[in-house]
Amino acid sequence: MTLTMGTAPFGHRPGGEFNFETPDRGALWFEDSPRRVRGILGGETVVDSRRVKLLHEARHLPVWYFPRDDVRMELLEPSELVTHCPYKGEASHFTVRAGDRAEPDAAWTYPEPIAGAPPLAGYIAFHWRAMDTWLEEDEEVFVHPRDPYHRVDVLDTSRHVRVLLDGAVLADTTRARALFESGLPTRWYIPEEDLADELLAESERTTACPYKGTAEYRSAAVHGREEVDVAWTYREPLREVSPIAGHWAFYQERDGVEVEVDGELDSPGQVPH
Repeated sequence: MTLTMGTAPFGHRPGGEFNFETPDRGALWFEDSPRRVRGILGGETVVDSRRVKLLHEARHLPVWYFPRDDVRMELLEPSELVTHCPYKGEASHFTVRAGDRAEPDAAWTYPEPIAGAPPLAGYIAFHWRAMDTWLEEDEEVFVHPRDPYHRVDVLDTSRHVRVLLDGAVLADTTRARALFESGLPTRWYIPEEDLADELLAESERTTACPYKGTAEYRSAAVHGREEVDVAWTYREPLREVSPIAGHWAFYQERDGVEVEVDGELDSPGQVPH
């Protein structure tokens, strides 16, 4: 998707609605999503919708909102929790009960959104962790809803990339793959064959990314110092970033870690991958 074409926010036929009455938070954008989304808890499908809305709010991850008719309301029990948002109004909450599972205050709705808020009445949202599984079409989604305006590009590069920890070389390659991701620093993914294996040890840590997949980590030991989980790889990345399979990236924002690109220090600041 794009910001400036078709039904995008700044396109010829915007498919959503803006709320600019949030000067300290930025605009809210409420738009249609073309994807079928399902949420499953305790082996039961709690929500199944082809009429999903996405709410974008400054400095927040996107949130799915589902028409009430697409939610199995018999599995939702009103709770006593009521919260207030100065930009959307008063939210009522529900406990979700499915199979042998109960998730307190797992869903919410805005029965009477405040003036100027997106048209949220009649829609229900869920905390991500309230469901065992989320599916877009027939593929599982991890961590949070994918942002349709978030782009990830992987490009081959012959630039000379070196990674050092306290002066010791952890990796040296001219066969890196540069991963450019919206809002994040460039990450240089290095073939495993170009790592200093003797300085790196496997870690038990794993993390998930909705755009790349499940990451595994390695720690580095140099001059008696250990830098834990300083490198990561996606052994089976999602198809959109499949070229990074078998390649490793490093936290260049860690103390003592330097990533040199064509002899110049690449310094992205304190930003997570």
